[in-house]
Amino acid sequence: MHSDAAKLKEEILRLTREFARLAHAANRPGYESAEESGVERAPFVPGQTAVPYAGRVFTEHEVAAAVGATLDFWLTLGPEGAAFEKSLAEFLGVKASVLCNSGSSANLLAMAALSSPRLGARRLNPRDEVITVAAGFPTTVAPILQNGLVPVFIDNDPLTLNGRVEQLEEARNPGRSKAVLMAHTLGNPFDLAAVTEFCHRHDLWLIEDNCDALGCAYDGRPTGSFGDLSTQSFYPPHHLTLGEGGAVNVRDNLKLRVILESFRDWGRDCWCASGKDNTCGRRFQWKLGELPEGYDHKYIYSHLGYNLKPLDPQAAIGRAQLLKLPRFIQARKANWERLRRGLAPLEEFFQFMLPTHAAGWSPGGFSWDSSGHRADCSWFGFMMLVKPGAPFTRTELARGLDARKIGNRMLFGGNLLRQPAFVQLRKDNPAAFRAVGDLSGADRIMNQAIFIGAYPGLTPPMLDYMIESVTEFVKSKLK
Repeated sequence: MHSDAAKLKEEILRLTREFARLAHAANRPGYESAEESGVERAPFVPGQTAVPYAGRVFTEHEVAAAVGATLDFWLTLGPEGAAFEKSLAEFLGVKASVLCNSGSSANLLAMAALSSPRLGARRLNPRDEVITVAAGFPTTVAPILQNGLVPVFIDNDPLTLNGRVEQLEEARNPGRSKAVLMAHTLGNPFDLAAVTEFCHRHDLWLIEDNCDALGCAYDGRPTGSFGDLSTQSFYPPHHLTLGEGGAVNVRDNLKLRVILESFRDWGRDCWCASGKDNTCGRRFQWKLGELPEGYDHKYIYSHLGYNLKPLDPQAAIGRAQLLKLPRFIQARKANWERLRRGLAPLEEFFQFMLPTHAAGWSPGGFSWDSSGHRADCSWFGFMMLVKPGAPFTRTELARGLDARKIGNRMLFGGNLLRQPAFVQLRKDNPAAFRAVGDLSGADRIMNQAIFIGAYPGLTPPMLDYMIESVTEFVKSKLK
């Protein structure tokens, strides 16, 4: 870069940082003091200032990273993307991460990759079965169907929100069951000891949907590093954001990385990075399919793929976000704990979420079951399960929180088998999926669960207002 251009770029970025500090004070981490940030956040006004359930949390550094990458004008996935992939893989302790344009696309790519003929006898074939969980987000399950496979639903535990692992054996169909795809729901690791043992014993693929759980750990090891593949989402409500974006993480089999990149990049056989040619040194020497020998390798397609790449400026934002991730994780834990302590007097009316393997909670912390395993949660949200005898319903509580401008959500799609798309699918093709048991846990989550925020953008006054508002709502129903 010309020296004058470099000086001008640095001045643009200086002004960008100054602008962002002033214009985006509301999006700074809630744990920052005015002294630390150098800017005054607008005062919180209870009942007037919105309290989101989640949102993007960033400072001037992410804005400057995006502007800097845009000034360089390498818009398609490039050097920033490669650097982000390397850093994410290092954080998780896996061999590789492959960036894509969303967490939903990440699940689609992961499932598609396991259908590749390059996997030989272990590939997933049409009508093979994938064990999954009934209550959750639809694009955890949709890629199973989109790849011509059959989802088999096990129930959810209403307190952990994760799959009832005791149903795995009943769900297995010998000769047909080929994989397990499960999510770590709301930042709570599922029972990885039981699931990984089940997959190893039956030679099944394991895909961890880690989209809600970046920064969680199980027995001291990051979630997202146990499955053959795992997926991430970088949509604004998640643990870090690229605006849009996702990733598929490869634990140890780098053959899967090549297959994932093929499906992500139009299905091409060539593994050259964008803007590069002849990485293999044999660009015009391949003989594949029924193409003539020497056909340009950059235009040979070994899979029926997609174009699911993100942009390089997004990856630049992600690199700045990754530096904040450890503190973001601690903030999520601290916010969850503050809410739990403040709402403890309402245990007559609510059951509160527990980490997997936790037997209970007290102000001193969690008590644990006898398994010896521990789940360390980087909470996506704070879930409350309205007890059947409570003098109010979940929907009434949701409306009460809305009236107080407190963001809240059901557990995504609830019991997915009750959703219109699955009801219609059952009518069109009764063999398209199957379920184990009556899914009463998923139904209970669908009818009684609600969650509020625990994300790093919440300030102490916001958290205290949330506690006060839920408490006042309950008291109003006791009169």
